[in-house]
Order: sequence, then C-alpha cells, then structure tokens
Amino acid sequence: MDWEEAVVADANVRIPAEARDRLAQVAAAEGLSLRAYLARLASTVLTPAERAERAERARAVLREWSGYDPSEEEAARADAELDRRLARALGR
Repeated sequence: MDWEEAVVADANVRIPAEARDRLAQVAAAEGLSLRAYLARLASTVLTPAERAERAERARAVLREWSGYDPSEEEAARADAELDRRLARALGR
C-alpha cells in the first residue's frame, strides 16, 4: 500500500515535541512523511488480542511438535526468568 496516497482521516495527537521530532527524523530517513510513517507503523503493531492469538498459535505448534504444554504457572515462571535475564543483560 502506498501510504502517501491512502485515504485517511486527519487526527490530532498531542505528544512531546521531542517524540514528534524523533518520529519525523525516523520517517525522513526512510523517505516517508511523518503521516505515512505513522500509518505504516499502525498497520504493523499488534494489538494485545493479536499478540495473544499469535502466542496461542505458537503454543499449539510447540505442543504438537514437542509435546511440551506448560501450565499457566510454569509459563509465568518462564516469563519471569526471561524478564530477569533480559534486565540483567540490559544492565537494569
């Protein structure tokens, strides 16, 4: 889809000037207007429901492939461990 030619409704969004300027800089580096960049970004970011659906599909593939089917508690512990390791790797 050509984001510059898409039919769009105008919307005003108030964000800090620094955020606006950074987004505009990223957009320009990709040869896009800020409007086109934000439209493209919006079409690629997943909603919480979409992320949950993808996660469930991934769990189903994992179950089918390996037989591994963690309980809610096991999944929560694994998530917490991953968060801990990421935080350590990022120096947090």
